[in-house]
Amino acid sequence: MADHPMSLAALSALLADKASALAEQVGSPLTPSVHLDLVRRSRALDDLAEQVFKLCVQQSRDAGHTWQEIGDLLGVTRQAAFQRFGRPIDPRTGEPMDKTVHMADAAERALTIVTAVLEGRMDEARRSFNAEVLAAFTDEVRGDGLATVTGLVGAFEGFGEGEPFVRRIGDHTVVDIPLRYEAGDMKARVAFDTDEKVAGLFILAPETP
Repeated sequence: MADHPMSLAALSALLADKASALAEQVGSPLTPSVHLDLVRRSRALDDLAEQVFKLCVQQSRDAGHTWQEIGDLLGVTRQAAFQRFGRPIDPRTGEPMDKTVHMADAAERALTIVTAVLEGRMDEARRSFNAEVLAAFTDEVRGDGLATVTGLVGAFEGFGEGEPFVRRIGDHTVVDIPLRYEAGDMKARVAFDTDEKVAGLFILAPETP
């Protein structure tokens, strides 16, 4: 457990203490100046809860439980569970792979690019493509892809509920954006390479890992 300087028991106790302190503060009379402090405390509590969550998953893996079992428990695929909690080893170096998202504006950029593609403003969208995508993503490819989606779920109605989901997968920063169509939901996926250029752009079924 070298990645976790505190044990699960210690983290859980700290989480309980902070949750109790927050509950006590929420229950007391508030003045306007205190509300931002509640936001700060809640954010710290959320970060701590995420640490406990990840450590519980890792201990389940150490005990021999599979990603399928964990995914079933969380209501996601085993691949989605692995992408969130796994600690893959880079086969090129033998070192743990960096899962830190370094693109602070990845979600915003992905939304802008997807909007441009859906609205047909391809000159604008192509400014963000890498060389491979620029060569492959022709107007014909765009048209065929959107026609296929329309045949499945009808006309595009807007972006769906929920925030874009951003994560690091290998060398890529990947953003999933919920989309709403007249007969069902889909999601757009934008993958950025290490140069922060678009290395892939897809419209997928929402359950696609």
